[in-house]
Amino acid sequence: MKIFNNREAIHHYLDDIRSSGKSIGFVPTMGALHAGHLSLIEAARRKTDFVVCSIFVNPTQFNDKKDLENYPRPIEDDLRKLREFKCDVLFLPEVDEMYNSSEFWSIELDNLDNILEGRIRPGHYQGVTQIVKKLFDTVQSDFAFFGQKDYQQIMVIAYMVRKLRIKVKLVICPIIRENDGLAMSSRNVYLLPAERLQALALYKSLTLAHELFKTHSVKQVKKKVNDFLESCPGIETEYFEIYNARTFKPITSKRAVTMIALVAARIGKIRIIDNMYLNKENLY
Repeated sequence: MKIFNNREAIHHYLDDIRSSGKSIGFVPTMGALHAGHLSLIEAARRKTDFVVCSIFVNPTQFNDKKDLENYPRPIEDDLRKLREFKCDVLFLPEVDEMYNSSEFWSIELDNLDNILEGRIRPGHYQGVTQIVKKLFDTVQSDFAFFGQKDYQQIMVIAYMVRKLRIKVKLVICPIIRENDGLAMSSRNVYLLPAERLQALALYKSLTLAHELFKTHSVKQVKKKVNDFLESCPGIETEYFEIYNARTFKPITSKRAVTMIALVAARIGKIRIIDNMYLNKENLY
């Protein structure tokens, strides 16, 4: 696995890969890699000839400076995992390689950055699109692979790709879960044992929604799931919503082709998000 820290160097190297006729798959991450990230590497390996991963803890998408400082950075472990999963190239830049002090970024996102995660974390998706645009420009891959767990983020990036006419195809990959259903996340390591058990309420709320959805109205499903979450100890629910999975607009009836339930909550000091398709297993 080749490692690059410089944008220009990796860009030129990948130009040679493209010139040889190979397709490039890209997996952008913030490190602290787990099985979910590695499933994206595997998906890229299956679909493309050459796999690029990036590790960059992006400061512009953090609302909380302490959260940025505390974000896990087990780089040696990450390198071992990427080599084991046969990643071809790792892009590992420093902050000053990606940003300069006079830089300004603002993009209209069709209100996608003001709802759900965007409402709770104002400015977050401006920071996400800022760094993803830089990474896309640097790598210029044929495909980019993202995990379904950050579904709203995928919708935001997809909108940016269309708006700016970026030549990359986005691939949504399934959520990878622990054996008990908890969606894998780099932040799960910070859950205390009791909190780890409490966090299972999110997955249970989604499976409840999936079951209720067969026989109940959207309004009834939301009411019963919110009642369930309210009854769960240690859970501070931030939202439970049902959206059209393609338009990412809230729904009130079951007429949408594909619908997705999305939930977010705080357990102790940790925020957890999760989601599940309700009337179709996936969009893959």
